[in-house]
Amino acid sequence: MTENTQQQPAANPELPTQYAPAEVEGKLYERWVERGYFEADANSEKPPYTIVIPPPNVTGSLHLGHAFEHTLIDALTRRKRMQGYETLWQPGMDHAGIATQNVVERELAKEGKSRHDLGREAFVERVWQWKGESGGQISGQMRRLGDGVAWSRERFTMDEGLSQAVQTIFKKLYDDELIYRAERIINWCPRCLTAISDIEVEYQDDDGELVSIRYGEGDASIVVATTRAETMLGDTAVAVHPDDERYKHLVGTEIELPLTGRRIPVVADEHVDPEFGTGAVKVTPAHDPNDFEIGQRHGLPNLAVMDERAVITAHGPFQGLDRLEARSAIVAALRAEGRIVAEKRPYVHSVGHCSRCKTTIEPRLSMQWWVKVGPLAKAAGDAVRDGKVKIHPQEMEKRYFDWVDNLHDWCISRQLWWGHRIPVWYGPEGEIVCVGPDEEPPSGEGWHQDTDVLDTWFSSGLWPFSTLGWPEQTESLKKFYPNSVLVTGYDILFFWVARMMMFGLYAMDGTPPFHTIALHGMVRDQFGKKMSKSFGNAVNPLDWMDEYGSDAVRFTLANGANPGVDVPIGEDWVKASRNFANKIWNATRFALMNGATVEGPLPDPSEMSATDRWILSRLNKTVAEVDAYYDDYQFAKLADALYHFAWDEVFDWYVELSKTTFFAGGEGAKVSGRVLGEVLDVMLRLLHPVVPFVTETLWTTLTGKESVVIADWPTDSGFRDDAAEKEIELVQQVVTEVRRFRSDQGLQPGQKVPARLDLAGTALAPHEAAIRQLLRLQPEGEEFAATASLPVAGATVALDLSGTIDVAAERKRLAKDLAAAEKEKAQANGKLGNEAFLAKAPDNVVDKIRTRLAKADEDIARIQAQLERLPQA
Repeated sequence: MTENTQQQPAANPELPTQYAPAEVEGKLYERWVERGYFEADANSEKPPYTIVIPPPNVTGSLHLGHAFEHTLIDALTRRKRMQGYETLWQPGMDHAGIATQNVVERELAKEGKSRHDLGREAFVERVWQWKGESGGQISGQMRRLGDGVAWSRERFTMDEGLSQAVQTIFKKLYDDELIYRAERIINWCPRCLTAISDIEVEYQDDDGELVSIRYGEGDASIVVATTRAETMLGDTAVAVHPDDERYKHLVGTEIELPLTGRRIPVVADEHVDPEFGTGAVKVTPAHDPNDFEIGQRHGLPNLAVMDERAVITAHGPFQGLDRLEARSAIVAALRAEGRIVAEKRPYVHSVGHCSRCKTTIEPRLSMQWWVKVGPLAKAAGDAVRDGKVKIHPQEMEKRYFDWVDNLHDWCISRQLWWGHRIPVWYGPEGEIVCVGPDEEPPSGEGWHQDTDVLDTWFSSGLWPFSTLGWPEQTESLKKFYPNSVLVTGYDILFFWVARMMMFGLYAMDGTPPFHTIALHGMVRDQFGKKMSKSFGNAVNPLDWMDEYGSDAVRFTLANGANPGVDVPIGEDWVKASRNFANKIWNATRFALMNGATVEGPLPDPSEMSATDRWILSRLNKTVAEVDAYYDDYQFAKLADALYHFAWDEVFDWYVELSKTTFFAGGEGAKVSGRVLGEVLDVMLRLLHPVVPFVTETLWTTLTGKESVVIADWPTDSGFRDDAAEKEIELVQQVVTEVRRFRSDQGLQPGQKVPARLDLAGTALAPHEAAIRQLLRLQPEGEEFAATASLPVAGATVALDLSGTIDVAAERKRLAKDLAAAEKEKAQANGKLGNEAFLAKAPDNVVDKIRTRLAKADEDIARIQAQLERLPQA
């Protein structure tokens, strides 16, 4: 354990009788911020420890997922700060292009206006106005949770510095021919009216229809099947496999495309699976990514038949229909011509949806900007393979490699107005000029800037270094890059983590953006179900904070945080954590009232009782255990270790075992008071990163020092006393066994019973007073008559139960229970001895019966032992 050297104001040992989080948390947090505890000094000589916040959307508010992630990050940074690191938890928010534009457009719609009524410049100004008035409420909620972020360094992905970083890296990638413009099939959202990347598409099984359509006539006909009949208007070929004998006579010929009057070729392409369906596929290069590739190989025209809102633009009776309306109309028209060979509905198939508005996406041929990810993705994969970056838990590496090793070029342009506008100008003669942040854009008649903005993930991919001032070589960048660890959910391993890896390695001369990627799971309800407003199980963490305190919410979340595994959480668990905070409060209050102190050095072990030496030995083992769990990102295990050490060992055993010493007074009470003060001091510091508010109040009261936030993190002093631990284990055995016996006999916990303790010659002898206190055992007295005797831990505890229980009634009750257990055993044995039953019964049924038999045997043994211990009637 370390010595804390903070300035010591006068201690106030008085604590309210009850802990009221609402009266404490807000004031404490503002005090921490005012004193600058969370700020980071780039000129400090301390070793750096850096974590960036996964930037929440400016449109968002704190949900349980945020609270969970922030709790883990805050625990890590608070511990490192206490360990003497110059700690930076970098805060900030993401401009969230599509989401934010949608919010403001909805506000405009209430006024009967669209963004086009305002024009681009006025609309962007309106978004900035909204951001200033309504955005960023999550900052206040982060304060509620206790997030120890460096608020003076807060960044926004659209602020001036980060915008310069975006323009700089775009120019660098463009000059290195890693950014290019090309016409390709993209995922298009007809609601958001923009391209979206592959990872922004959510797939789900939808009910649709599969229709088989006959193209051509007689021997020159082919049947194709589709779930998107409306796209047939844009077909420019039918494709078959080169080796498919059924269609070899048609390859190179043309057949008529129904409803259109056009003739289209039959081409042979190895992409076609001859075993699937009819072995022939319609080819719509402008509306399907695979068809586009076929079209490129065979020089087919790209015929677009839908506009940006997925309305049919092809000439004919279907023009002006929405895609779904057109689908029904086209199938009806084909049916009328006898072209429908088969129909299957409902036909369940996987359909892509926009992750933001849930609209069905439409593959669409479009001119867009792309990042050539090949060399960037290879570097991102090699950094993990070479050990420069570690993924925790390690089994998540496979998912990472599966992604980066198969990454397609990234479409980075979005047809929005809110975001980083692409820094490319087009000239009147077809000139294309990419402009860096320090360069003047070309001007003059006919020059104009690209109207698209960049994908939000483009700017957030720069987050670990753009927030530190890059491209300027700032002191902060030198001090705090690379980040020590990235704590984030496995669900954005592809969205965000891979982007940061690619850009960090590229922009920072091969230095990865972080040393470790610590992945956590998703928060779910207590039944393991995804939380969602539509499911009715979504929880506002602020409601739980109001009811139970922020510490209770934080401890519950940390206690469920196993690496890479989803976290179930329910209100009852938060209540239990609230009870834990109250237990810490009440036990510390009791300790302060009974002489617990941190004044002066610890007494020599020779002056301590075995109980004192035991708790100090356990304390040091807990320090070592918690450190190991922190270093392995095992938050659930460290929270569990702290819970059981505090509640079980300190409060339920050490405090209770020491009460007789405290009540007796004298030197023994002084020694134990100092030991208890040391234990509380260290325990509260260990607990602080997870439950910062209650520990701050208690620790400053106990020690009289300024703040536990800047206290030293405890270290394992190496003190161990195995003999004392074994001795107290014997005491625990005696107390536990006798308590169990008392409960079996129906005695109330506070009911006093005369007893004789035969402890001579055992290590238990010095603990007789404490054992009697814990078990409510009175001295035996002159009329003592032992009616029950319990041999335990080498000692004997004799009890006089006469007058405390109705022996006859208790024997009758136990006899009834014994008969029921023996009947259960007989029934189980009967089934297990029946060969016919065993031959037919499923394994799980047989296993259940074996379990019932084992339970019956245990019950019989327990009841018989209780009967033997009862006094004779």
